[in-house]
Amino acid sequence: MTTFNELKEKHLARLEQYVPVVARVHGDTHPEFHEVHKIFNAITAKIKEAGSGKPKLDLEFKQLREITDNYTVPSDVCESYEAVYKMLAELDGAYQA
Repeated sequence: MTTFNELKEKHLARLEQYVPVVARVHGDTHPEFHEVHKIFNAITAKIKEAGSGKPKLDLEFKQLREITDNYTVPSDVCESYEAVYKMLAELDGAYQA
């Protein structure tokens, strides 16, 4: 099983690239993604603040699950949007493990 720290290393840089672009491209038709963007920024800040420790992200992941309907990808979006939800879901799962 992949740990949270391993996934964080694997996904964080790509998420930092994808999330703002997806928000810009799909934000008008999927305004909930602006919330995802805000929560992702909070997660990133907490991860950086925690350094090598485990950040406290229970609230942020709970909010993401609610906003995204458990990371359900809308049918009218691009692969980057889908990739963001997949990476966030993987991080969430590893965090909860």
